Amino acid sequence: MNHPSSSSLPIQEQLVLVTGAGRGLGQHIARAFLNQGAKVVVNYFHSAEAASSLANEAPGRALAIQADVSDASVVQAMVAQAQAYFGQPVTTVVNNALPEFKFNGDARAHAADLGWESLQQQFEGVVRGALNIVQAALPGMRAQGWGRVINIGTNLFQNPVVPYHDYTAAKAALLSLTRTLSNDLGPDGITVNMVSGGLLRTTDASAATPEAVFDLIAASTPLRRVTTPQEFADAVLFFASPWSRAVTGQNLVVDGGLVKN
Repeated sequence: MNHPSSSSLPIQEQLVLVTGAGRGLGQHIARAFLNQGAKVVVNYFHSAEAASSLANEAPGRALAIQADVSDASVVQAMVAQAQAYFGQPVTTVVNNALPEFKFNGDARAHAADLGWESLQQQFEGVVRGALNIVQAALPGMRAQGWGRVINIGTNLFQNPVVPYHDYTAAKAALLSLTRTLSNDLGPDGITVNMVSGGLLRTTDASAATPEAVFDLIAASTPLRRVTTPQEFADAVLFFASPWSRAVTGQNLVVDGGLVKN
């Protein structure tokens, strides 16, 4: 068995798969990796035009592929297509894809009205999607004795101030999966971590958030401002970089200090 715990692949040598990268936070994460010289698979579900536009920003280093991450066979085909196109295995996956969701607390179901179908929809996309991605990339990672899994979480674990019951429950399950996978895959030289943000200013999902909420969060945060998607993406880069080679099973909160982990 390979034990490359002290070694690490520079970002510019990695093939990175970012799910839900056609828009919102995923687009910022994919662009951050491209700016660092990585090869990037821009996965999307509906946002074909935006994903293709992003891929065209880095000809030869980016490939847009449509796939529903909750469908295991489609995910397997996407990973195979990416590896054939770039001639190398996927080294790094960012599980960012999110089922249809708008971050507007006023429009969310409270306890008495919460339907199981809402929870199931989030679990299918967030948890099943992440598992499908990891399982599809795992053979390639194991073959090279190195890999990075970065899951996107939320600071609502510590600060559940809005009734995003379905979203938060699915992300909490993903946090548990982050920890159990880190223990399972560590001997293969694969780290598994989570980066958790709060409300970001601004993504497609947070565009529905009232301005007063942004102002309240800014006032409650030590840095007195709302974290941007670009700042969040910087932390994702950290977990893919050589600087984090001894870090696994962790959840890093990136929200300007609003909550303490």
